[in-house]
Amino acid sequence: MDWLAQVVANLAELPTWGYARTQPSSSEPAAATALALTLAEETDAASAPLDWLQSIQAQGGDIGISAAQREPRWPTAWALTAWTVHDQISRSSRYRSAAEKAVGWLLQMSGETMERNPDFGHDSSLAGWPWVHHTHSWQEPTAFAVMALKRSGHGDHSRAREGVKVLIDRLLETGGCNYGNTVVLGQTLRPHVQPTGLCLLALSGERDRSRKVQKSIGWLARAIGPQTTPVSLSYALLGLAAHNHLPVESDDWLRAAALRELARESRPYVLALLALAAQHGRGLRSENLLTSNSNHG
Repeated sequence: MDWLAQVVANLAELPTWGYARTQPSSSEPAAATALALTLAEETDAASAPLDWLQSIQAQGGDIGISAAQREPRWPTAWALTAWTVHDQISRSSRYRSAAEKAVGWLLQMSGETMERNPDFGHDSSLAGWPWVHHTHSWQEPTAFAVMALKRSGHGDHSRAREGVKVLIDRLLETGGCNYGNTVVLGQTLRPHVQPTGLCLLALSGERDRSRKVQKSIGWLARAIGPQTTPVSLSYALLGLAAHNHLPVESDDWLRAAALRELARESRPYVLALLALAAQHGRGLRSENLLTSNSNHG
């Protein structure tokens, strides 16, 4: 059996969707599992984690970390992406109401801004999305939100457009990004694989006159290999595939990582991310995971 088919079958049998098999369901792994199953056309199996996400959605549209942990609420973007992709592929409106409420919450949620200060290294007056309410905007939650808004048809909304500005502004001049700052105490931060991959995925279809996106693609392609940890590898390949820049060895790297995870039988969340990256790279329904196929000036 092809390793990807084996992973999909493994995900379809999960009774809960936690970061590990022994843990209760959490929003991020539930959404990632649903996305992986949906892209594999296992839409019936995907409905179980999607229904669970809908069951824990607050009246205001937000999704917490889990049923027991209502804060923080950044997983709302993950759930919105999963609901939207499922309805698009299955040609249904099963999760339309949940998705609309999630969009409403995302559009009113904003990171705290500050007067621009050259010592910060980035434009702190731009508003993206925070990890936690009433805090500054950071790269990864902003990327999740931009991705979800684009996929749900709101990529031209002013909030999504400003989110794109945040992501590009906080890319390092030499390529890649860290958690959101570019300079701390006069020291330029080093780029990291996972946030760079996620930001590139969210920036699919965007024009960037600064060329920091192009530099980030080059940096990320050089930074990964068979030694890259599976979560970072998955996000890196998702980001590179979104810009048609996959390394020729990518499927071999994913296969090796997936077989190691299958042998451990302990981290379905990791398997879901590996499956997403593989399907994106092979072109299996990948157009439904990409945030946008249009270019923005």
